Amino acid sequence: MKKILIKNSIYCFSVLVLFVFLLQSCGGSGNTMAEIETEFGVMTVKLYNDTPKHRDNFIKLANEGFYDGTLFHRVIEGFMIQGGDPDSKGAPAGKMLGQGGPGYTLDAEIGRPHIKGALSAARLSDAQNPEKKSSGSQFYIVQGKKQSGVDVKSAAVFKNFTYPEATVKLYQEVGGTPNLDMDYTVFGEVVEGLDIIDKIAKVPVDGPKRPLKDVPMKVRIIN
Repeated sequence: MKKILIKNSIYCFSVLVLFVFLLQSCGGSGNTMAEIETEFGVMTVKLYNDTPKHRDNFIKLANEGFYDGTLFHRVIEGFMIQGGDPDSKGAPAGKMLGQGGPGYTLDAEIGRPHIKGALSAARLSDAQNPEKKSSGSQFYIVQGKKQSGVDVKSAAVFKNFTYPEATVKLYQEVGGTPNLDMDYTVFGEVVEGLDIIDKIAKVPVDGPKRPLKDVPMKVRIIN
């Protein structure tokens, strides 16, 4: 009987190990994924696990439907597209946007680079916000442009840090906005739909960079 119990225990352990392996293979212990749907198409976003406060907050707001109907209210071609202001829902044409939020901020989790497709938290300026705390809901997605290695390394020297060579290569080949690094929290990246960023970035805008034709979004967590 004891031998049978031991054999059954070994079998159960083996099944458990196999289950955990399969779960990991399917992304069960990996990154949370989200979709940002617009009239131009869908961007699939991977949320980083090393920025847990921003990740969990984004998941919470998305699951509550907070972002649905909000606009990409600030669009600067060659730089970024910004959204997540609750005041943008149903906002009349010409209304200034960008001040709304859920009523709280998030502690900074700064470290990731602003490669094209980076999902980053908007925030108030250093003068108002020396701790670089993030908006509770507003975010921007980096478009940027391809950078020279010299420019990337110069940006790092100016802020007294050094890029890994792999990051310099990404800025050269993919593009981004290295001048934002170490100042804003990047908490995810677009893994499918980079072309959607380019399409939104091309829309006509007014003086404050709000699109003349609204660009609403829907956000959902897909795993």
